[in-house]
Amino acid sequence: MAKQANPADQAIALAKRRLVPFLLLMYVVSFLDRANIGFAKEALHASAGISDASFALGAGLFFLTYALFEIPSNLIMHRVGARVWMCRIMVSWGLISMATMFVTGQTSFYVLRLLLGAAEAGFFPGIILYLSYWFPNRTKGQILGLFYFGAPLAFIFGGPLSGLLLELPSATGLFGWQWMFLVEGFLAVLVGVWAYRYLGNRPAEVLWLTDEQKMALQSELSGEEQQRRSHGAAAFPAALADTRLLYFMLLYFLIQMSVYGVVFYLPTEVGAILGRKVGIEVGFVSAIPWLCAMAATYWIPRAADRHKNHRLLAILTLFISGLASLAFPASTPTLAMIALCLAASGFIAVQPLFWTFPMTYLADSAAAGGLASINAMGAVGGFVAPNAKVWADRHFGSPHAGAYLLAAFTLLTAVLLVGVRQQKPPAQRQSQG
Repeated sequence: MAKQANPADQAIALAKRRLVPFLLLMYVVSFLDRANIGFAKEALHASAGISDASFALGAGLFFLTYALFEIPSNLIMHRVGARVWMCRIMVSWGLISMATMFVTGQTSFYVLRLLLGAAEAGFFPGIILYLSYWFPNRTKGQILGLFYFGAPLAFIFGGPLSGLLLELPSATGLFGWQWMFLVEGFLAVLVGVWAYRYLGNRPAEVLWLTDEQKMALQSELSGEEQQRRSHGAAAFPAALADTRLLYFMLLYFLIQMSVYGVVFYLPTEVGAILGRKVGIEVGFVSAIPWLCAMAATYWIPRAADRHKNHRLLAILTLFISGLASLAFPASTPTLAMIALCLAASGFIAVQPLFWTFPMTYLADSAAAGGLASINAMGAVGGFVAPNAKVWADRHFGSPHAGAYLLAAFTLLTAVLLVGVRQQKPPAQRQSQG
């Protein structure tokens, strides 16, 4: 007879089935609205006169206001709960994303990118914090891995969708790029309203867990929270003085430089490989690296949870991605696509591994503010990446110099991960997978 699962495991399984798919949907919409600007690059140049340098600056400006408002947004969510705050975030960013259809030049482009960053601030660290309210350390790697499906899914489905919308005829009165922002922004508004009705703030508040399941899950989560208080920071000001938090902020800054070096330019790079204009064909081919990223994001965090070797796998993942990024510019079309697949897979799969490190020692308001601080620094990396690429290409007079620079940062991050020290799990959980 199979051993019956204990109430905590039952609660985790129920929360996984109910919450993770919806959070994944939210992340897909988030990433789609953040990255669809890459598909509009050529159209904005033709329709609104946005130059390459202006595009790079506008793409990056999003991350400045995103970083600026990350910490207050997450601290507010810690107080008012995810239902209200996630609804506010998604509805406001959806409306601003829709307004991008009215861009007429550099100024309006810059203003809307700044507003979009302010509206979306706190979404991602808020979800990471929210997951810590529901899932214990022994499952965080695989849960975060499932959540990170959102990024590749956004490109698998969003790439063809964005390409299709771009090719809509202007006889409707709107250009294809305007339809893209209108439709994809409206999706965020719909999902945001749904989030208010669907999400439960914490286990104790929901009706779909029994009292026994709530108590068992809360007992395990409370034990881990107490352990974090004993060896880490529980108040946000104390966390800011902790060198470990500063180290995590540096690591995530470098990781996000690598990620957005790929995200913003992948459609253009695929178009160059195919010798095609960015459209539905490029959209479909651009989905291939993200299919590979889904497989890597499913397998690698599960392996890390099972073998408790998150740091080693994170180092190897980034090292392989860095080498692939170095090889990409000088490769044949076939090898270039393979390199893109390896790089995209590693950049996505390493992130759920990374988040397990700070989540093991930040508690209470330190978790809310600390996770937001780390993500804010990652947002700065997203701002720096496209502008660093443009600067390197111009400075060295090579269209590949920027790619080599970002690849070097990826390899540096792999080296710096050696300095991460993981906390051991509570004694009663060491034997569990």
